[in-house]
Amino acid sequence: MRLNKNLAMILLAVYLIVVGLEGLGLTFSLLPIIAALCALVAGILLLINR
Repeated sequence: MRLNKNLAMILLAVYLIVVGLEGLGLTFSLLPIIAALCALVAGILLLINR
């Protein structure tokens, strides 16, 4: 379970970085897909861990 929590936090951090890059105007075609996948997987892992 500890690995799931760490992985969820890493994915959450990646999501926040990606959203921050989008906010600064950096865009490429896969950025929204990466953000959505990171948010989805991090949320699922956090829910499983509780």
